[in-house]
Amino acid sequence: MNGRIVAVSRSSTHTFVKGTEPEIELIEGLGVAGDAHAGVTVKHRSRVARDPSQPNLRQVHLIHAELHDELRGAGFDVSAGQMGENVTTRGIDLLGLPTGTRLRLGDAAIVEITGLRNPCAQLEQIQEGLMAAVLDRDAQGNLIRKAGVMGVVVAGGRVRTGDPIAVELPPSPHQPLQPV
Repeated sequence: MNGRIVAVSRSSTHTFVKGTEPEIELIEGLGVAGDAHAGVTVKHRSRVARDPSQPNLRQVHLIHAELHDELRGAGFDVSAGQMGENVTTRGIDLLGLPTGTRLRLGDAAIVEITGLRNPCAQLEQIQEGLMAAVLDRDAQGNLIRKAGVMGVVVAGGRVRTGDPIAVELPPSPHQPLQPV
């Protein structure tokens, strides 16, 4: 399973929307250089309020462009970086990857997937109904979170729009993604 990066984004402030850029730099153990969510410990405001010493398992947020396609088909006006992601991918079933999957982004950067992104109510500020649109139910009634995955940087490097993504699955048995 290989894919491509269709956009990279970051924001130096705690804004929900992140501006797209030609490239970003991932820093091992920290996240995206110049992004407000970079750091060894949590940076998301709600998590900092609960326990600022928690490890930052949400250094990099990835969303699959196929979700943007689905949302546009349902009448939502969404684009790369708008839902807070740092890396927009195409061609990889991000939500189907097991915990611990490593994604090689470009030539050198590696992000290890830590879990699912729990959709945030701030999505409603983009467009009413967007939060509900990134939630679904499977045949058994279990909640499906479609708002992307989170990861940590295990090897740094520059990441650019158009770069390839290689997927390395962890050893079996695989653990399904849970919200982080």
